Amino acid sequence: MNFRMLLQLAKEDAPYAINKILALYRPLMIKESIIDGVFDEDLYQEFSVLLIYSIRRKNIYAKCND
Repeated sequence: MNFRMLLQLAKEDAPYAINKILALYRPLMIKESIIDGVFDEDLYQEFSVLLIYSIRRKNIYAKCND
């Protein structure tokens, strides 16, 4: 399954697709959640929420559809 299909399924609230996208971005979110050498769990959670919010935005699929 390619990323566009995964994104479309996530936009339709398919739990598998949302979890798969979160897993794909997990390493980056963890890396960016480390502040002064300490993992900030709240920041990681905020990144996760923002990623889900971004997936559900109406125009995100159109931007991927070059």
